[in-house]
Amino acid sequence: MVESESGEEAWVARRVCRRHGKEYPCTCAMGNLSRFVEPVVLLLLKQKGRSYGYDLSGDLQEHALTDAEIERAALYRTLRQLERNGKVASAWETDESGPARRVYKLTAGGERHLEEWATVLEHVSKSMARFVREARRSLHGTEAPKSRSA
Repeated sequence: MVESESGEEAWVARRVCRRHGKEYPCTCAMGNLSRFVEPVVLLLLKQKGRSYGYDLSGDLQEHALTDAEIERAALYRTLRQLERNGKVASAWETDESGPARRVYKLTAGGERHLEEWATVLEHVSKSMARFVREARRSLHGTEAPKSRSA
């Protein structure tokens, strides 16, 4: 147990978010949710048609599913795993004006996997909304309904 800034005892120490400041409730302190990089990469490749890692990294944070910063290393690990699983294909592209770079595109299996992610995330979204409603009801002294529907 620790003492909070207000002098009250708290069971869990609150972390200060380096990106958002201590008053911002964010998901940065919730740990690395690297698995949620995958659906974003799939979506970006679907939207762009084909792209290389550095270009994807520029758009990654805008589409991120959490407030946590997505590291470039997580992007490249995800791309390699998706390629091993047949969800993306890549080829080296050489351009006279710069170094060779690996260009990625979504495969048909990757499109199906994006659809699966959309379904899963829809279910997660409903579950999270239900959790938030129940938590807020509990915090405000009213009993939450026992229904399992969103």
